[in-house]
Amino acid sequence: MPSSPSGLESPTQAAAWGRSRFTYRQLAQLASYSPSNPLRVVAHIDLDAFYAQCEMVRLGIPEDRPLAVQQWQGLIAVNYPAREAGISRHCNIAEARKLCPDLVAQHVATWREGDDKWAYRDDAAANIASDKVSLDPYRMESRKILALVKEALPDRLQRVEKASIDEVFLDLSAHVHSILLERFPETSSPPPYDDPTERLPLPSVAALDWEADALVDLDEEEESRDPDWDDVAILVGSEIVRAVRARIREELGYTCSAGIANNKLLSKLGSGFKKPNRQTVVRTRAAPAFLADFKLTKIRNLGGKLGDQVVSTFQTECIKELREVPLDQIKAKFGDETGLWLYNTIRGVDTSEVNSRTQLKSMLSAKSFRPTISNIDQASKWLRIFVADIYARLVEEGVLDNKRRPRTINLHHRTAGQTRSRQGSIPQGKALDEEALFQLARELLGQIIADGKVWPCANLSLSVGGFEDGVRGNLGIDAFLVKGTHRMERTSPP
Repeated sequence: MPSSPSGLESPTQAAAWGRSRFTYRQLAQLASYSPSNPLRVVAHIDLDAFYAQCEMVRLGIPEDRPLAVQQWQGLIAVNYPAREAGISRHCNIAEARKLCPDLVAQHVATWREGDDKWAYRDDAAANIASDKVSLDPYRMESRKILALVKEALPDRLQRVEKASIDEVFLDLSAHVHSILLERFPETSSPPPYDDPTERLPLPSVAALDWEADALVDLDEEEESRDPDWDDVAILVGSEIVRAVRARIREELGYTCSAGIANNKLLSKLGSGFKKPNRQTVVRTRAAPAFLADFKLTKIRNLGGKLGDQVVSTFQTECIKELREVPLDQIKAKFGDETGLWLYNTIRGVDTSEVNSRTQLKSMLSAKSFRPTISNIDQASKWLRIFVADIYARLVEEGVLDNKRRPRTINLHHRTAGQTRSRQGSIPQGKALDEEALFQLARELLGQIIADGKVWPCANLSLSVGGFEDGVRGNLGIDAFLVKGTHRMERTSPP
């Protein structure tokens, strides 16, 4: 569980001796992404109103034009000019148009019963019975952005975690370390007496230029102190993030906000602090004051049931007040492990790693039918759409190239409040194409129908899961490209 950094002198003590609070060892550990390193630099980049921006870029709409993304009669994304007019995602389309007659309302792309490809349709909002929402346009833009982020960072000095379709975490520690060694020669000298626990000299700068960053304030006494290496490291990190954001803006046309801090917890809160199109730096010394006025449920992993339990137990959602609760009292209520984690979290301590190997565990395509469907032909048409949706994502997510394939396929069917499910294995060692997936889905549907009393059907959902990595020595999913009636074999490294 997280614990507070140890072995550090206070800034006042260190400055009095003309040396840093940080050691040569801690500096060297930056290169190995140590999650408990007090010099660590983590950034969170978050696209601003992402779905709305995707439509603005696609349609070439000026940035000052109000736009909302419509799904049936509701809204799933609202750009900032539309927000200024009072529109939110809680509005329906009629309410939004009253608030802003000039609103551009773009309906999401949809799959349509009988079609084999999603499309943007002018009549989608009136065809909820025959259409199914497709978020594929946004997934494709997300992949472009992620690829550009990785391209903007040195290959061997990056750790990038895709947190969702519109946000990424970056552990910049190794990259920052390389820049520090280059920019400050004193950091590359061996430690006195070859002792890595020796303190570093103070940085050879008296003031830091944060440019246009939103800098979380320190009190006057703290701000007057000369910077230490944690301040310099986070400054370098902010320069890296500013350059990444500029490339996304210049090459793809998207704005994003960012937070730069010592860990994932603080960087994520920072990215949402000054939206849109700004980046916020949370220096380690500023973290306690920065967190104090947040509500507990705004913190990562505390927005759900656990957060509600904490608020109910201690009758407050204010972090400043929760810090007054002793550790033993928190442990008594939530157990040793969760109690310690909670105690540290509300103090801004987070040693969770940026995981660059995050991969999909499953893919789902589903449709609720209003009105219901009542025969196997209708169900089969929707299975075709589900399979096309899932297979396109398998291809576009790079699953084929990465030699990963799903091992299981699942079908869920709901009628009259009763849900039936069937699961099957996806045969290994042979090519997997769209038609093979469809036949597997049809078999599962046949098993459900054999149980009887399946019509009318209110919902169908198809999913694949149990992804296997590194398929070797057989015909993995990437062994064949199937196009039309011709099968084109391709070779890949063993």
